[in-house]
Amino acid sequence: MAGRAANQLALPLDWTDDDQGFLVGVSNEAAVRHLEHHATWPVRASVLTGPEGSGRTMLARLFARATGAEVIDQVEGRPDEELFHAWNRAHEARRPLLFVADTPPALWPVVLPDLRSRLMAVPVATIGEPDDGLALALIERLFAQRATPIAPDLAGYLVTRIERSYAAIHKSVNLLDQAALAARKRVGVRLARETLGDAGELGSGKGS
Repeated sequence: MAGRAANQLALPLDWTDDDQGFLVGVSNEAAVRHLEHHATWPVRASVLTGPEGSGRTMLARLFARATGAEVIDQVEGRPDEELFHAWNRAHEARRPLLFVADTPPALWPVVLPDLRSRLMAVPVATIGEPDDGLALALIERLFAQRATPIAPDLAGYLVTRIERSYAAIHKSVNLLDQAALAARKRVGVRLARETLGDAGELGSGKGS
């Protein structure tokens, strides 16, 4: 299987979380390093974007815990005045401000000219869809969080056959967790093939 194994977040800031830490892989490590080096940002603020389910809110929360940063999640649709006041607070207090959003600032419905001009100078850190190693680690973690036993080869099987996205991973794990509860057994390849195949979530796989 291609891809590098995911690791838990381990930075000089000593970010930790009650939920076993933040998983770092090829697809999100640039975003993590950008937050780690917040002192080099050209302005006090940055934007963190990524798909739903990518852990962006957890990463923002860990960043705030470690640095005292203010975090504004789900930015799109918030009043311009709220974002503008947050910007001013960050610069007056000399602390980081992190906006968490689905899209970069150029696509936000901002009307205030002063706010828009400031946002255009804000760097954007983007979390991509999971690489092989991160997908594998995320599948194992989601089952562990549910205390659902799985066969040793299940995660590898799923990585090569389900859509490579956070949404597909979360959906597949939920479906298999429900199937395991109904069948009162651990999740193995056979149960995954039947359950996800019936739901239309299973591809042919690499080399199959």
